[in-house]
Amino acid sequence: MRRLVLIFALISALAAVLSAQSSKSYADVAHLHVQFVLPQSTLYPGGPNTAGLYFKLEAGWHVYWQNAGDSGEPPRINWTLPQGITAGPLQFPAPKRLPLGPLMDFGYEDEVLFPFSFDVPKSAKPGPAVLDAKVSWLVCREVCIPGKAELGMRAMLAATAPASPMTSSVDEALWKRGIATLPTPLPSTATAAFQPTPTGFRLGLITGRREAEAVFFPTDQSIIDNPSPQKLTPTKDGLVLELKKDLSLQANPAQLKGIIELSGGRNYELTAMPGTVAAPLAAPAVSAAEIFRAAGLAFLGGMLLNLMPCVFPVLFLKGLSLVQSGSEERHKLRAHGFVYTAGILVSFWLLVAVLLVLRSAGRSLGWGFQFQSPVFLMLMAGLLFFMGLSLAGQFEIGLTLTSTGGSLVAKQGYAGSFFTGVLAVIVATPCTAPFMGPALGYAIGAPVAVTFAVFTALALGLAAPYAALTLQPAWTRFLPRPGAWMEVLKQATSVPIFATVIWLAWVVTSGYGAELLAALLASFLLLAVAGWFLGRWPAKRWATVVAMVIFAGVVGLAFLSDIDYEKTNPKFDSTKVLTLNITPQELSKLQTSSGSNWQPWSADAVQKSLAAGQPVFVDFTASWCLSCQVNERVALSQPEVTQAFAAKNVALYRADWTREDPAITEALTALGRSGVPVYALYAPGQSDPVLLPQVLTPGIVTDAIGKLGK
Repeated sequence: MRRLVLIFALISALAAVLSAQSSKSYADVAHLHVQFVLPQSTLYPGGPNTAGLYFKLEAGWHVYWQNAGDSGEPPRINWTLPQGITAGPLQFPAPKRLPLGPLMDFGYEDEVLFPFSFDVPKSAKPGPAVLDAKVSWLVCREVCIPGKAELGMRAMLAATAPASPMTSSVDEALWKRGIATLPTPLPSTATAAFQPTPTGFRLGLITGRREAEAVFFPTDQSIIDNPSPQKLTPTKDGLVLELKKDLSLQANPAQLKGIIELSGGRNYELTAMPGTVAAPLAAPAVSAAEIFRAAGLAFLGGMLLNLMPCVFPVLFLKGLSLVQSGSEERHKLRAHGFVYTAGILVSFWLLVAVLLVLRSAGRSLGWGFQFQSPVFLMLMAGLLFFMGLSLAGQFEIGLTLTSTGGSLVAKQGYAGSFFTGVLAVIVATPCTAPFMGPALGYAIGAPVAVTFAVFTALALGLAAPYAALTLQPAWTRFLPRPGAWMEVLKQATSVPIFATVIWLAWVVTSGYGAELLAALLASFLLLAVAGWFLGRWPAKRWATVVAMVIFAGVVGLAFLSDIDYEKTNPKFDSTKVLTLNITPQELSKLQTSSGSNWQPWSADAVQKSLAAGQPVFVDFTASWCLSCQVNERVALSQPEVTQAFAAKNVALYRADWTREDPAITEALTALGRSGVPVYALYAPGQSDPVLLPQVLTPGIVTDAIGKLGK
């Protein structure tokens, strides 16, 4: 019997060892990969002891949130753990609305991480431990497939926290990416309430800022009608959301609990109690006087755009072509003016159409939004570089790239006039002239017809100076006669074009680093080679084909560089800016020691400074905004301005809109603006800031600061 007992014990121990060795932390099954994520492999009493269940799904397939919606069920775990160790419940990140026919599910596509934690008692014996689990889930597309897997993790149990816990770089990367979408508690300064209506509920949320995007996910099932649209009405300090109740709901709930997703990736746990929520007011009718005022400001702003450094080099080229065509018949000159205006109008209308389509899809965009794309920046820099090579005399760009002829923007053909208008619009977007800010801020949030009217007025203002010259041919008598000097002047014009290229290269570097700058310089080299082919063998079809292949390579390089950059550099989100709980005096000392008074902007940081009794100045800027850079150098960085800021203990925040940031876009919208520059001066106790002009002088800024407290 003793021998039998010994043999049985050995067999049991061997089976336990084999079982432990066979348990895996991952499984690849139908339509998904599932695994445990353990950011640190040492567990100890009182420690964070965090882990997660990670799913990587095939395209089009999804798993479910804790409230799956109209169908489905969330993942579940059944644990087998060492004695005394317990596992907490799964935490669910913010989900997405997933329509499935007439139904609406709540869940996750692509990938998701469900964090949880282990509780380790003080009595746990130090040493290796095996944490086994049976995981089950439901993965769906058009059909739903139940799945399950037996997974395990190995961890070291310790009596105290180790000096340097072992970590897994792969698990750590997954962990950081996965917890980014976990909802956080609603800020203490925010309040939420709901009021029953005949058809559902009116949910009111006050956050202290205008909210233009929101989706509510109820924790409890059968509360709201999931497929019904959630009508959002932004308010001055929050939002009102109209929710339709579920048909099976018999009594109103005691509370409305769930997750609310706001713009900029903000996800909050929300528990709304019954209360009074005022019905949103109907949008006031747009008066003819308001439209006329906005259109008039836009027209004046468009005219002043011609003097901005963004547009002036291109307009100079058109003026040069006007000299060349000074002897043409009157009707031809007028035709050039109409075609140039048409190029500007068509470009503006296309730009407005894109803005409206994206706005209807829920995106918040503003003037100059395309300059937030590195692909656009690289292609724009390449276009201007190629045009500069042509102006400098390396080659002539033919209208069809198959024969010699005038440049699209440097000669006097009708196509040249049209494309000069197109190019003028493209390079005008990083600039905001005086009078443009209020007009565009009003137009982007207005009805479609009003938006088109205001942008049309802006386009006509931009086209007005050149069109006026062509409509009054007598004025061309004051222009110099054509001659050899024009070729020299044309080549000299390449200098400001190349200067613009250098500026765009600086924008790419400051916004996206040297990684994309290397790709941009490589594209310049390719374009120089293409120009050499066109100049060495002009009007040769095969040379044109070679140049077009090189152009395709430049475009492909821009897109590939952007894809590679986005993989390694996530977009900046100003809602995630960390703020320090320090006094204004301590902050002043910290800024003095660091040599910089400007802090990254976030709405929470501004509110904290104001709550501490400190005035706030916010510079909404972008590296691609020439007006912004000029204002920073001629006004904001001047000694008298910095001394005035210091004397009034003004907290300085810089909202950098170089890259897309929904939170900054929403802040601009709340101020009635759609682009940069914008300068806002906040005083404690005042609800609305003072907006400074878009063209600054030191005196304008110091005068505004001097009025604080008066």
